[in-house]
Amino acid sequence: MIEAHELTKDYGSVVAVRDVSFSVGAGEVVGFLGPNGAGKTTTLRILAGFLGATSGSVTIAGFDVARQSLAARARLGYMPEAAPLYPELRVREYLAFRAALKRVARRERKAAVGRALEQAAVTDVAETPIGQLSKGYRQRVALADALVANTPLLILDEPTAGLDPNQIIEVRKLIRELGKSHTILLSTHILPEVEAVCDRALVIARGRLVAEGTLAELKARQKSRQSVIGVHGDAARLEAVLRDVPGVRNARARAARDEGGTVELELDMADDAEPDRTVERAVAALVAAGAGVRSVGPVRASLEAVFADLTRDEASEA
Repeated sequence: MIEAHELTKDYGSVVAVRDVSFSVGAGEVVGFLGPNGAGKTTTLRILAGFLGATSGSVTIAGFDVARQSLAARARLGYMPEAAPLYPELRVREYLAFRAALKRVARRERKAAVGRALEQAAVTDVAETPIGQLSKGYRQRVALADALVANTPLLILDEPTAGLDPNQIIEVRKLIRELGKSHTILLSTHILPEVEAVCDRALVIARGRLVAEGTLAELKARQKSRQSVIGVHGDAARLEAVLRDVPGVRNARARAARDEGGTVELELDMADDAEPDRTVERAVAALVAAGAGVRSVGPVRASLEAVFADLTRDEASEA
């Protein structure tokens, strides 16, 4: 559905996006992650045809965004981060106007507007001028705008920004439902949102794509800086042994002893420690202290930990 090849966008001496390539298949719900200023919104604007790339190419459903712009845009619904709504129009009027611009057939517009109002949960304000709506409601009107033409592809830039917790839950539910019949590329800063609704994720930092894959693949590629060691022995004494191991920041018992007398010790490693080598030292220290080591395993890294590690250099530069 989306094929991006070596996208680059520069503004003179500032390069916002550099050689970004990825694809999104039909029926996927893909999260697009990155810190502020990483190039997410610039990339989405290029995909949606709102901004031209300096170099590279994008196809939407097989249509080149630069050379076949109208055909490509007819197949996507785009919700920008800050939608330029018309405050003097009522919500229903605005959506009917947008449906006409998007060439929804006249005989289908009323039904299309009604469906979008219902999907975005703004039916109750359909006759209210947009300028009188709260920020959360305006955000939902922008979502209805993206939905009104019922396109096969939706590109959503921060769709839950400004919503209250109950509204966020409803929008996530809607995205999951839309994912059954649409391809969705979703930009968000809320990592639990990605875990709740996305099949896989793309991570961008410093204008470059630094990782992509399913959420399980992203977590698996990250060497965890926490490990759990099952031991037989005095927990308090062995915690102290682990804290003296080079590369170990802290150690603590995390579970009560089982019937066999085994206790789980969780160790946190320093940021500059090499995880595998640190675990080897920890096991050797425990054995030397007379402990019976029963099991060793990593604590699976969270998506937050993966994201922080992938974008650490950008945070340092900022």
